[in-house]
Amino acid sequence: MVNAFNPANAENLDAGLRALLARRQKVLGPSYKLFYEEPVHLVRAEGVYMFDAQGNRYLDVYNNVPSVGHCHPHVVEAITKQVATLNTHTRYLHELILTYAEKLIGTFPPELSNVMFTCTGSETSDLALRVARNFTGATGIIVTETAYHGITSAVSEISPSLGEHVPLGQHVRTVPAPDSLRGEGADVGETFARNVQAAIDDLKRHGVKVAALIVDTIFSSDGVYADPAGFLAPAVDAIRRAGGVFIADEVQPGFGRTGDAMWGFQRHGVVPDLVIMGKPMGNGLPIAGMIAKPEVLQDFALRARYFNTFGGNPVCCAAGLAVLEVMENEQLMQNAKSVGSYMKQGLAELARQYTSIGQVRGAGFFIGVDLVKDQESHEPDPDFAIRLVNGLRKRFILIGASGPEGHVLKIRPPLPFSRQNAEHFLSAMEDALREESARQ
Repeated sequence: MVNAFNPANAENLDAGLRALLARRQKVLGPSYKLFYEEPVHLVRAEGVYMFDAQGNRYLDVYNNVPSVGHCHPHVVEAITKQVATLNTHTRYLHELILTYAEKLIGTFPPELSNVMFTCTGSETSDLALRVARNFTGATGIIVTETAYHGITSAVSEISPSLGEHVPLGQHVRTVPAPDSLRGEGADVGETFARNVQAAIDDLKRHGVKVAALIVDTIFSSDGVYADPAGFLAPAVDAIRRAGGVFIADEVQPGFGRTGDAMWGFQRHGVVPDLVIMGKPMGNGLPIAGMIAKPEVLQDFALRARYFNTFGGNPVCCAAGLAVLEVMENEQLMQNAKSVGSYMKQGLAELARQYTSIGQVRGAGFFIGVDLVKDQESHEPDPDFAIRLVNGLRKRFILIGASGPEGHVLKIRPPLPFSRQNAEHFLSAMEDALREESARQ
């Protein structure tokens, strides 16, 4: 895992953290990882801030799950009211799930008009694969080289970012990310479509018909690729010519995060056949879902027995509805566009001062800062990236890293992030860059 704490360094921590780590190791085992060279012990959060056990306040420039801000009062009130009233499954009639579904579907193009609720993005990805394969009668799946779409058995097979010890499925092919910094050719869309077509042809050569192209429409695990808007369209055309469907994974870019539109695929002028939603949907409660074209979903719905006990439960639907209401009332998508643009411009200015920054890219509140060893070869510099991540943590700023080598700073704050917050972050970023550059 990128930016993971190394348990071998536990002796460098204070006694309180060592005791907490020992308890964690005993009951949770080795699978659970922690961020940062010195883990953060959090006790509460509010808005765009998180607080540790010593009372230190951290600016959250990383967490997209609390999309409308940590512990937003409107979301808290909606959850509290509903949990004291009714919480059950979808085999009884209940108005709230319908009210929420209608409002959610209203944010999509009219072609996408059915929703199925789940609890996690992984469950939704799994469901989308089943629907796509049922609709096409095919099995082949195309993903990007460092994609992450979830952790179920089926979905881990299409998530190469999980590492070499989690093998890809035999019917899975990978394509390079649409990297304008290191990619071949000036036309990103044409190059990406050509690679998708090559993957289609390779599947066919091995007797496998393609079922779907699935991409995270901000390519977050690949290193954040947003521009030029529209570059996905030729690849979507290619997959449909081959008889497959296009699945847009909106877990990361969805819910207004890019600032340009509610959903990442809308920046590219395409309408997916299936859409995966997750993390930000309930501002921290486990609700996720799949939006579908009715004709793609119908046969699966008629023939397959599918039920999700907690998917679409009233408490989580109350949270989901409250999130949409807060986004609308506080104009958070517009905020992501304006403040995100300001933050991206500030980072671009730092790139002119520090040659270690190869490229700044992204849209709205999803920005990637690609760190390189030199400006000519653009060789990734993951060590510098991790030093910056931990340098910012020491300055009480929380960010992450992504990309195939962990060399891209991943910046995605909660949507209420203000211009003042952006200035705070940019100031700390400049300070960390200055310090770490002096060490090189």
